[in-house]
Amino acid sequence: MGAPSRLSLAVETGAVDLPESGRIAVFMPRVDTDLSVLPAERVHVVTPLKPDFDHFAARGFDCAVAPEGRYATSVVCVPRAKPLARVLIAQATHVTDGPVIVDGEKTDGVESILKECRRHAAVGAPLSKAHGKIFTIEAGSDFSKLTARDGVEIADGFVTVPGVFSADGIDPASRWLADCLPGTLGAHVVDLGGGWGYLAARVLERDSVTRLDLVEADHSALDCARRNVADPRAVFHWADVTTWQPDTRADSVVMNPPFHTGRIADPDLGRAFIATAARALKPSGTLWMVANRHLLYEATLTQRFRHVDEIAGNARFKILRARHPSRKPG
Repeated sequence: MGAPSRLSLAVETGAVDLPESGRIAVFMPRVDTDLSVLPAERVHVVTPLKPDFDHFAARGFDCAVAPEGRYATSVVCVPRAKPLARVLIAQATHVTDGPVIVDGEKTDGVESILKECRRHAAVGAPLSKAHGKIFTIEAGSDFSKLTARDGVEIADGFVTVPGVFSADGIDPASRWLADCLPGTLGAHVVDLGGGWGYLAARVLERDSVTRLDLVEADHSALDCARRNVADPRAVFHWADVTTWQPDTRADSVVMNPPFHTGRIADPDLGRAFIATAARALKPSGTLWMVANRHLLYEATLTQRFRHVDEIAGNARFKILRARHPSRKPG
């Protein structure tokens, strides 16, 4: 057994009190979040992230992408994005009749979140443990004025929400990839990790495209994509890209794959995207991807495709084209 989590220690020492009855919402726990101290039959996991949703659902927890009804208490797992942390705390205080427990790592900014909460509500004494803090917000606190969840319009009329990738503007790597794509991509295109829909919208500028599958693990980003890509040719999939498969193979795949899991660099995630792209393409298909210059994806691409080349590059990014996927495992 490892050391107890902050949540376990806080409950076991009485630093936070759990109600004896009523539902307990847990907002955005990650797959490594320890919920063992909570009564599982009363827990409602609230997360828009498909891999985390599937992880906790497989372990028997009741899961949803948004709060449902009222809760006796709530736990907010502080995410890396501070605007999203504000949104989650505002949501939790709005639907919770008792105290809201906030748990986070110092590297995810829990110190600044604690200071901000103290300016707007009564906050219990924090417990510091394992490079993070856990504290409670008094029942009845109102954080609704701090944030809005309806969406913010950015450049070119696109709409985003706090916490999604590139929420403040069009990602420069995605824009560059879109600018470098050829005029013809085939009839069926797949956008892996499509986010709030920028690449999909650019792909659908081509009349020759008859179907575009946008695959995204963040339900909040996917909701934005549905607003940003109001095109009947677009098909939206809330799915873990690393395990998703299309019903028919595509002519082209476009992607700007993530390379972090939280704050931890995880190039294996990009490699898993490449494997999915190879499975999703026709034998004559082509993958178009943009990546940071330092990420060495070429070896994986060479294992999965017969022809790989860099079609554009600068000091920050490179655009890679991989043609003719191999069906050999690699």
